[in-house]
Amino acid sequence: MSAAAFFLFTLIYFSSSCCSATRFQHRHRYLEKELMIALASKIGINYGRQGNDLPSPYQSINFIKSIKAGHVKLYDADPETLTLLSHTNLYVSITVHNNQITSLGTNQTAAEDWVNTNILPYYPQTQIRFVLVGNEILSIQDRNVTANLVPAMRKIVDALRAQGIHNIKVGTSLPMDSLRSTFPPSNSTFREDIAGPFMLPLLKFLNGTNSYFFINLQPYYRWLKNPMNNTSLDFALFQENSTYTDPHTGLVYHNLVDQMLDSVIFAMTKLGYPHIRIAISETGWPNSGDIDEPGANILNAATYNRNLIKKMTAIPPIGTPARPGLPIPTFVFSLFNENQKSGSGTQRHWGILHPDGTPIYDIDFTGQKPLSGFNALPKPTNNVPYKGQVWCVPVEGASEAALEEALRMACGRSNTTCAALAPGKECYDPVSIYWHARYAVSSYWAQFRTQNVGCYFNGLAHETTTNPGNGRCKFPSVTL
Repeated sequence: MSAAAFFLFTLIYFSSSCCSATRFQHRHRYLEKELMIALASKIGINYGRQGNDLPSPYQSINFIKSIKAGHVKLYDADPETLTLLSHTNLYVSITVHNNQITSLGTNQTAAEDWVNTNILPYYPQTQIRFVLVGNEILSIQDRNVTANLVPAMRKIVDALRAQGIHNIKVGTSLPMDSLRSTFPPSNSTFREDIAGPFMLPLLKFLNGTNSYFFINLQPYYRWLKNPMNNTSLDFALFQENSTYTDPHTGLVYHNLVDQMLDSVIFAMTKLGYPHIRIAISETGWPNSGDIDEPGANILNAATYNRNLIKKMTAIPPIGTPARPGLPIPTFVFSLFNENQKSGSGTQRHWGILHPDGTPIYDIDFTGQKPLSGFNALPKPTNNVPYKGQVWCVPVEGASEAALEEALRMACGRSNTTCAALAPGKECYDPVSIYWHARYAVSSYWAQFRTQNVGCYFNGLAHETTTNPGNGRCKFPSVTL
């Protein structure tokens, strides 16, 4: 072969290779974009199971299909549920438990075993699309867990790629309190204690794997901090009766969700990662709550979720003021009220369905039903904060054994809690488990409420505005 012929052959060969590589890159970007749009166009539902009255996974999946959700997020990788989800056309997200992160982050074999156990037996018949490594792990005190998060994520990605799986994205769900400031959005930054050691490695991983920053977004709690002043209820519920203009960027906001999402975007940008995609791993509005939790009611929950779905399913995608046109995968929280969750009343009232599958309020997960097409709901009475006295009392029908246990617990922490129940004192009579437990529960809650003690007692108690005492015995209360 002459030198000229060899040169021509070499030029054609490398030009062909270059074009093939370019075509592959274009094809890969096209498929990534199509996957992103597909994931965002199907509104997801969080399927939690912290309740003792919930239906079976089989029934629950049928309920999920009945509401026309397109994606379901599990807080585990339950084998029965993953098997039942096969051939359903539902996209699926699974979760690595927080207590598994350290072992996965320090041992590639452990990560491979996790993939072999929790993904390969079900994929691709079960359309797993996201693996979330941990949930809100910044609340965990064990530094080994946070230090091993990104290594665990990387090892799971390596295990997936070793099996030829490239369409499952790996991320982690973080709460809004990972940000130090969020208002105005352009001022947002991550907390100083996590920005360098935690967020930078995480953002580098997400950027390198073209994954999502998953955020648990609950505008209700933002509004609840100051319900009568800074943020209007309409703004939080997408009612568009008010707007906010960021003084530094001039971006105009019509709802609180966009404001919170752009806070995350600006915070990521300040760490050098302006293009990482975002996904909402949890968002919703409580349908009920404690007396000191205004705005938690069925109408507000329905309004928020209906408007959220309408926004997130719009074609073309609406995005946010900082990222117009951005598709945002979104998971509504949650499928059921979960009566075994701890904390305040709202923690147990985020569901859209009763345990028997009947709706707490009507909702259309496709976003196609006009908002005017839903049945009217009763007007709420708790959109403004309650002012007055509140007591904590046992629920009707509580067993004597449960009341006795509550009495023992409430009186055992402090000598002053049950002092009025001593013989001869003003609340001693009538001598019964029910009466003494009734006083002790209210006294304990009033005394320790500021230390995050809720009026719940594992489902035994609830708040009331009706004075449970009598002329002789005054029950301790909280004044709101």
